[in-house]
Amino acid sequence: MNDARKDLLNQGVEAALDLGKTIDWRDITLSAIAERAGLSLKDFHGVADKAKISDAVEAWLDEAMSEGSTSDDETPRTRLFDVIMMRFDRMEEHRNALVSLQEWRQTQPARLLNLLSARQATASWALACSGLDGAGDLPTPLRTTAVAWAVAQAEIAWRKEDSADMSRTMAKLDGELRKMEERAGWIKGRFGKRKPDSDSGADIQTSAADEPTTEHQPS
Repeated sequence: MNDARKDLLNQGVEAALDLGKTIDWRDITLSAIAERAGLSLKDFHGVADKAKISDAVEAWLDEAMSEGSTSDDETPRTRLFDVIMMRFDRMEEHRNALVSLQEWRQTQPARLLNLLSARQATASWALACSGLDGAGDLPTPLRTTAVAWAVAQAEIAWRKEDSADMSRTMAKLDGELRKMEERAGWIKGRFGKRKPDSDSGADIQTSAADEPTTEHQPS
């Protein structure tokens, strides 16, 4: 995607999310998005319609994961947790619009299918932003699928969130990442030689004694 197309999509996403604060996503139109973005409808011709802008929301949220920083002193799981929570921080800023989008998406089979690939893209970027995208003992598709599942489960918790500090979301994400570690250890132990624990970033490995990672605070 060239820069001009990406910029236009991002403008459309931001305008749609702004509209979504007070309007159901199903009632948002491309013309309303263009007007809110300060653009003409013609600007979107051949580039994006409402459906494509709706799909582009996921990539726009993913960008938040590269806006912070992580420390090599942290365990891989902690780095991954912090990176994904940056995404939830951005989601929280647009809660009403995103919940409305998710409800509308449930009535759009094509949007749900596209969400599957978007989840994989989110997982891949989360691993990259936390420095865990190097070669590891587990196949990359397996790692990204596991992270995508963790994000999806945390998002379900986020929709039910009733705490200002997103404690429900953080607890769910932390729990899913811990389960992922346990499964990864079982797979490596059963089907391959297990390497000594290290913080190389190749795989997500921590001990059971690690401190909980729920110290994250929303920005």
